[in-house]
Amino acid sequence: MSNVVQKRIEELVEVIREHDYKYYVLAQPEISDYEYDMLIKELEKLEEEYPEYITSDSPTQRVGKDLTKEFKPVYHQVLMLSLANTYSEQELFDFDKRVRDSLPKDEQVEYVVEVKIDGVSVSLHYQNCRMITAATRGDGMVGEDITNNIRTIKSIPIRLNQKLIEQYDLSDIEIRGEIYIETEPFKNLNAEREEKGEKTFANPRNFTAGTVKLQDPRIVAKRPLNVFTYYLITPNNHLKTHFENLQILEKLGFRVNKEYKLCQNIAEVLEHCRRLEEKRASLAYEIDGAVIKVNSLRQQRMLGTIAKSPRWAVAFKFKARQATTKLEKITWQVGRTGTLTPVAELKPVSLSGSTISRATLHNIEEIRRKDIRQGDTVIIEKGGDVIPKVVSVVLSERPSDSKETQIPQYCPVCNSSLFRPENEVAIYCENQKCPAQVKGRISHFASRGAMDIEGLGEALIDLFVDMGFLHSYADIYQLKEHRLELIGIERLGEKSIDNLLSSIEKSKDQPFYRVLFALGIRYVGSGAARKLADNFLSIDNLIKANEQEIESVYEIGPSISKSLVKFFSDESNLDLIERLKQSGIKFQSESTSVRSNNITNKTFVLTGTLENMTREEATEKILNAGGKVTSSVSKKTDFVVAGENAGSKLTKAQQLGIMIITEIEFTELLNNA
Repeated sequence: MSNVVQKRIEELVEVIREHDYKYYVLAQPEISDYEYDMLIKELEKLEEEYPEYITSDSPTQRVGKDLTKEFKPVYHQVLMLSLANTYSEQELFDFDKRVRDSLPKDEQVEYVVEVKIDGVSVSLHYQNCRMITAATRGDGMVGEDITNNIRTIKSIPIRLNQKLIEQYDLSDIEIRGEIYIETEPFKNLNAEREEKGEKTFANPRNFTAGTVKLQDPRIVAKRPLNVFTYYLITPNNHLKTHFENLQILEKLGFRVNKEYKLCQNIAEVLEHCRRLEEKRASLAYEIDGAVIKVNSLRQQRMLGTIAKSPRWAVAFKFKARQATTKLEKITWQVGRTGTLTPVAELKPVSLSGSTISRATLHNIEEIRRKDIRQGDTVIIEKGGDVIPKVVSVVLSERPSDSKETQIPQYCPVCNSSLFRPENEVAIYCENQKCPAQVKGRISHFASRGAMDIEGLGEALIDLFVDMGFLHSYADIYQLKEHRLELIGIERLGEKSIDNLLSSIEKSKDQPFYRVLFALGIRYVGSGAARKLADNFLSIDNLIKANEQEIESVYEIGPSISKSLVKFFSDESNLDLIERLKQSGIKFQSESTSVRSNNITNKTFVLTGTLENMTREEATEKILNAGGKVTSSVSKKTDFVVAGENAGSKLTKAQQLGIMIITEIEFTELLNNA
């Protein structure tokens, strides 16, 4: 009897999985909803009676009951990079030229064009046919584990076809895609919430991003999320082209957007991009452009990546959609560096799936150039389909009593004096203790990409600054001393405060590069912070460094070096760092226990295209072995690694008599380290 039951359960699992694929992926259902529900009920009944036969990839196990209290970090084996954007056809021609110039002259270049879905990136890891993890993009290096929530999306298979996996040698693969919600379901969901008096979602992307991070997968399962997959990664290099990989993804049961096209040249790319932009309004989902990728995976590896994006792919952004509304008022907001930014307060209007009520006016020069005045009827659009901005004024509808916009005489927040540096457009509040600046710096410090203090959002920061609990981000780590007072604040309570204090304590484990980014030093983004941390290893070393030493770090320029030296010359900033040190914050990179070898303390310069690794991979290998990487050749350089098409750096190395090694010699050096 048990064998009969087990066999029937296996049959039901396979049949339901096949119907899920036909319904959610192909949109070609073969049975009615009632018949499908009967299959599910039969499976549920058998699994209830014979729980020993329940498998983790059963259709009944998609929705877990346990809350996800913590989204654990997932380290991406291959960086999840963002794409560089282009906004004109000329920029696409420039991209094509850069690609062809970076490859050997006899290389033929094909491209694949796909739609750019306005959703949330996801990485799906499968081993031996089963989904192991699903993760967010995060900072590109480390994402968050959202497996329980992603399993609820029925268009994502949790088990793959064994025969196909063996056929293509795909026992260990990573699939990348975009989670999204279609336009109509989003509108219907917002309409329902409005009827109930609940807060509506700003736009489909924000809804999706919030949903995949919900703690209860049962709520996620009720929300109509979907997926398009667009990239297949394997540990080996046996796959040949991106176009073939998209076809393999379809065969494996993944949803792939049907609008993709293989193009033989950039002219065909442009033609397809125009066609996609024409179809944009008729699609069931939001897109904000097209993605163009070099088809050959070998060529992709040759082209490699830069700090934040691949050299072999680019996004072509479509023209922004526009709307007309009334500018009711111009206000001025103060940022964390003291910069005053004018903001247009608008009569709410719908645009690209969002309700827009505010738009940036950038600066006073922009206001005067466009002659924007309070009470004007204005045309707005989303810059890159993300940030709302005022494009122009409808002069025929301007009120007769309108007046030109004037610069405020004093800071609108703290009433301090303002100053405008020579040759700068920006206006600044002089008071570093201005509450708006303090709030901005604390908000940046606590943000996800920095110290990631969950629960310390803008509303709570505003409250704590206004009540005098926070005067700087160093005060965050003294909040535990005010626990009883915080618990007594209306609408907070013991549980929420204890959760916050726990998150603050946990943030002390953040690595040095994140702490450096969290300090909010002008021009020091997350990528630059990582390079600086990897090279200087501690805040003390960085404080002692001069501009020239800082600029010797690969891709660190004078703007960053000057900003760092200025920041560390301010005693108040050094006091903050000292307070953070005393709180237990990490201001040095953890020891990697690198033993002394033939790379330790040696300085490398990389030039040309490497065949078997990207520059970023080579840089990481050198750093892990205890070496250093700089961007320019000097007498202090120990090795120049010369790949294909090496340029002026190779010439300079020859002139200075620097040791020049090939990629093969470099690999041997690494292996012997």
